[in-house]
Amino acid sequence: MKNIAYIRVNTSGQNTTHQLKGVAFDQAFEDKVSGKESDRPALNAMIKFLREGDVVHIHDLSRLGRNLKELRELIDEIMSKGATVKFHKEKLTFSDSSDDADKRLLNMLGAVYEFERELMLERQVDGQLDDIVMAKVEGEYKGRKASIDNDEILALLDSGMSIRNVAAKLSLGVSTIQRAKKRG
Repeated sequence: MKNIAYIRVNTSGQNTTHQLKGVAFDQAFEDKVSGKESDRPALNAMIKFLREGDVVHIHDLSRLGRNLKELRELIDEIMSKGATVKFHKEKLTFSDSSDDADKRLLNMLGAVYEFERELMLERQVDGQLDDIVMAKVEGEYKGRKASIDNDEILALLDSGMSIRNVAAKLSLGVSTIQRAKKRG
């Protein structure tokens, strides 16, 4: 019996470290492809690798399938090998002994995820999602560069200038100077 991780991100530039953080596993299978791709090499290799009694750990439902039909098929395929599937974010576990409540919750969450995805695609087509929102959805948004020079603020404070005087000199708010002082 092995603990196996399946990790998937959409692009090779995305980071996988947040998925299954703190979960101990014996082997990991990692795909860096869009979930809409039916050919996911690591997923296929993992399914071939599975043995009875293995537990497959997955961060959340969306990492395994894009729609409810695909989710059910993949979960059934994993369970047909005698393995258990564990989704950590939703706290769902599927095995031969799964109760009906988990199956109903899978149906409900899978339908919500599928609906959410369809809405996002509609907005994208309609042009309602701007570049920042799309970057956030894809996990590539880094935020804007800092417009305040903390080093200059700290240097002025260290020279003996009061918080109010530094704020006035740099045309900043007093609370901005206080936050810089706390960080510094």
